Amino acid sequence: MYYFASDMHLGHGDAQSARHREELLVRWLECVATEAKAIYLLGDIFDFWYEWSEVVPAGHVRLLGKLAELSDRGVEIHIFTGNHDMWQRGYLERECGVRVHYTHEQTLLAGRRVWIGHGDNLNIKRQPMLQLMNATFRSRVVRALFSWLVHPSLAMRFGKWWSGSSRKAHGGAPDPEVANRALVEYAEQHPQATEIGLFIFGHTHAPASYRTTHSEVYFLGEWIGCETPTYGVMDAEGNFTLKQFNNQ
Repeated sequence: MYYFASDMHLGHGDAQSARHREELLVRWLECVATEAKAIYLLGDIFDFWYEWSEVVPAGHVRLLGKLAELSDRGVEIHIFTGNHDMWQRGYLERECGVRVHYTHEQTLLAGRRVWIGHGDNLNIKRQPMLQLMNATFRSRVVRALFSWLVHPSLAMRFGKWWSGSSRKAHGGAPDPEVANRALVEYAEQHPQATEIGLFIFGHTHAPASYRTTHSEVYFLGEWIGCETPTYGVMDAEGNFTLKQFNNQ
């Protein structure tokens, strides 16, 4: 079995709700690990994450410990970076034993060709400001200057402020049809659309499934404010299903 989840945004909200969300994720990981051939976390695990060469953000120790524990037990864990946690430098790989992916990838799972990733920075040709922002955030020069010139404490305060401002600017929970349309269109127009049978995305915070001419497209949804968050599971025959985690 392959398991998929995204958009936990650990660190978002007040301390109590953030802790509860982290504990819920840890329990989910423990539950699915017994049957998992691999676990895929598709980005925005953290509401803001930035690594320096010798410094990482405080907190999230329950999740980091669980990732390390499961990796030590032989569970294969893949993390795809999202637009809130793209600034990684290998800490999670070194200390937790996970594999970090910095771009969307095509892979073969249960005999099916699958396109996996967070879902950000795709099909944004008609959004020049978003293109500029993405180019700036991913610039090695900008990142080097930020790392050298801004103290980590100030950087984390800025990052948390930016994350909250970005969320408010988008006006809360999205309409699934509006939020997902661009990525469904991306799947339809993908150069290898006839070969890829399944696209799996996070990013939109809106769990949904669609069918294109050649493929299935799934959105995993979010964990913010969810007592029964949505996740995806693929069985040995390649059948993909969205489920809800009932921690009872």
